[in-house]
Amino acid sequence: MPFSIFYFILSVVLYLVALPLLILLSLKPKYKQSIPARFFLFKNKRFLSEDGIWFHVCSLGEARALKPILQHLSGEDIKITTITHTGQAEAKKYDADVRYLPFEMFLPFWIKKQRVLVVLEAEFWYLLFVLAASMGSRVILLNARISERSAKRYLQFSWFYEKMLSRVEVIYAQSEADKNRFLALGARNIEVIGNIKLAGEIKKTKDYDKPHEEVIVAGSTHLGEEKSVLDAYVSYKKTNSAKLIVVPRHPERFESVYILMQAYAKEHNLSLSRFSEEKNFFADMILVDAMGELNNIYNISDIAILGGAFKDDVGGHNPLEPAFFGCKIITGKHFFHQKELFKYVHHVQYAEADEIEKALESAKELPPSMVDETIDLDRVIERIKN
Repeated sequence: MPFSIFYFILSVVLYLVALPLLILLSLKPKYKQSIPARFFLFKNKRFLSEDGIWFHVCSLGEARALKPILQHLSGEDIKITTITHTGQAEAKKYDADVRYLPFEMFLPFWIKKQRVLVVLEAEFWYLLFVLAASMGSRVILLNARISERSAKRYLQFSWFYEKMLSRVEVIYAQSEADKNRFLALGARNIEVIGNIKLAGEIKKTKDYDKPHEEVIVAGSTHLGEEKSVLDAYVSYKKTNSAKLIVVPRHPERFESVYILMQAYAKEHNLSLSRFSEEKNFFADMILVDAMGELNNIYNISDIAILGGAFKDDVGGHNPLEPAFFGCKIITGKHFFHQKELFKYVHHVQYAEADEIEKALESAKELPPSMVDETIDLDRVIERIKN
């Protein structure tokens, strides 16, 4: 209890220090909902009822991963909290009471007791765990992971994580490596079940006609990656008939990516279109400036250049979707947040940013990427229910 009081006071101090920055960030489109809700409780009231099943996720990927679990919990009083606005939008697609998770200093006045709190992946919030457990909620970590990079930092404060994880009833880890890292932090009652994203339903929402040319999609790209992809594409296209479809990860970057593509189109005499305007794939290069289209694009693509791994600060993105649709996957070597998923995907090329063209040429001789693993969620569902 004394440490928890100290931690609460520390969170208040940090909040006051960060207040000017929070106000500034709340003006940006990306944070205009999440920051006011999380740090000022704007339109973010407490849950209406108690004794439900509360899931906490960070962002889009984790919110999507809930779908196969929630399908087995129909009729239950489901609550979901998220961190990001993309996670919030995805969570609202479920039959659930959805909120943003407030900053820790607000949690003592915001949390209501629920039957169980299920926290996904690496969302380790000390006061969330302590307060939920002290109110009588069972706390479960699901799809739990600790990256090799994070483990080194966590071990320096192992006493802190041991104190926090002692409030957890069971940890369902993604891999044996994750289990060992949790054990090193003093956690107990850990079971390895694999990655629950393997249980998720992957589907397209629309059918588009596949162009006659080879289709290359650069999916979930980040700042700096589009330039590397464009460099590779214009060189590759000199000897190959191919189209390039670019799908940036974050919608706020659509305009800047389009300006970059315009420069390449002009310099190399290539046609360019915006999907939001043309709704087709006639041009040499197409910017998909719309949300929810990536699986539909994977469905008509031959090669997927999966972003988020050509720089060392993102950690990669989910390879299951392009593999499901039979794309030949090329990605970077910095996929540390997705290592567990990549273990299940075969025939993937890992390249540096300046090796993408070489990988495109090599793809001609490779079979499509594929996934051949499944996961059984039955014991997880039973634990949550009981």
